[in-house]
Amino acid sequence: MPGGRVLLIVNAQSRRGAESLPLVLQRFNEHGFQVILPSPEEMKDCSALIRRLRGEIDLVAVGGGDGSMNCAARGLLEAELPFGIIPLGTANDLARTLGLPVTIEAAVDVICAGHKRRIDVGDVNGQPFFNVASLGLSADLAMSLTSQDKKRFGQLGYALAGLRVLMRARSFSALIVGPHRSVRVRSYQIAVGNGRYYGGGMAVHENASIDDHQLHLYSLEVSDVWKLVLMAPAFRAGRHGTYQEVRVEDGNRFEVRTRRPMPINADGEIITQTPAVFSIRPSALDVFVPA
Repeated sequence: MPGGRVLLIVNAQSRRGAESLPLVLQRFNEHGFQVILPSPEEMKDCSALIRRLRGEIDLVAVGGGDGSMNCAARGLLEAELPFGIIPLGTANDLARTLGLPVTIEAAVDVICAGHKRRIDVGDVNGQPFFNVASLGLSADLAMSLTSQDKKRFGQLGYALAGLRVLMRARSFSALIVGPHRSVRVRSYQIAVGNGRYYGGGMAVHENASIDDHQLHLYSLEVSDVWKLVLMAPAFRAGRHGTYQEVRVEDGNRFEVRTRRPMPINADGEIITQTPAVFSIRPSALDVFVPA
């Protein structure tokens, strides 16, 4: 797609955002692309920016972490534009799910090559997400992990914040309404995944993919939260469902109700609260991937 018009949205607050921008611009220019670079003020609402410019651009490139991708999701869906990912965040789980390269030059080359894959997008209470939407431990983690922690410590920042969250963790009661049954649970975390990876490389399910038109739910119903440390290898491989204390279910729609409203973390950002309806938008977006 030489000569295409690309809207470049780079999160200067992401781990490598500001320092990477000159190299990203140079690489697009080398491929003959016309780059539209918005002002920092315009990027505060990147979905509105995408909607406004949809008749003037051919694609959108987003540089940042999973939160940056989530910020652009609604605009991408409404504008029906293909988008490319430049992984500049800490976890970069959507990039991992899609098998994207981690270097800036290679990531831009993938976008410029123009090979696309149609992917599903998750939805919770009308808010789109790519990776996982969850309540409980992960929401507590999202609220306790600052951007300064991520910049300073990277993946280690997640581990340190995770330990702090585990030390004060409390289980909660919830009603899960799935496609086949309703069940009341006592859980530390309920997660609903659309993509394959989340939380810095943990797998939602060993067979999950971002275009399987399915949501993958799990609920952590352990008697002791510290058992999760022993289960960590299984979570990395997506085989946590082999544990009796981890409830797993697949479907295209789930509802979760709690006694009191609980915050919901999606792609690393708090975006809504319970009661929550999770659904799938099948084959909703085109994203650039390696051929």
